[in-house]
Amino acid sequence: MTTKNISVTDVGALRNELRKYQRGRKLDIPQFNQAARLAWLGRIVLSPLDPEDPQCRAWLLHLERPEGLAGEILQLDEELLGRIHVLDAEQGARLAEILREGVQARARELAALEQRDFYLAQFFRPEQGA
Repeated sequence: MTTKNISVTDVGALRNELRKYQRGRKLDIPQFNQAARLAWLGRIVLSPLDPEDPQCRAWLLHLERPEGLAGEILQLDEELLGRIHVLDAEQGARLAEILREGVQARARELAALEQRDFYLAQFFRPEQGA
């Protein structure tokens, strides 16, 4: 097991490192698109980096591998999956919006499915050419 030592004698360097984490970083365009697809499917965990600090607007992001058909179809960067990423405020907020949109869309689809009558549509069709 290896440990990483951070020298606390250089307070300025320590503050700079902390500021980097508080700002977060941006995913590149292909990575963001992959994260957004997973967000729409509800396969991300997203939370503020430090909810008690109003100056810190970065987000923590964890991406989960999709299951079933989505797992077979979507092509994902293995570097994104199974890790915690520190995102900047803008991309974190956009992923939160996409997550919300995906949940709402799936809820509408399920509500419509609950109301659909398959039996009547399949067995009581108007006669063709009568």
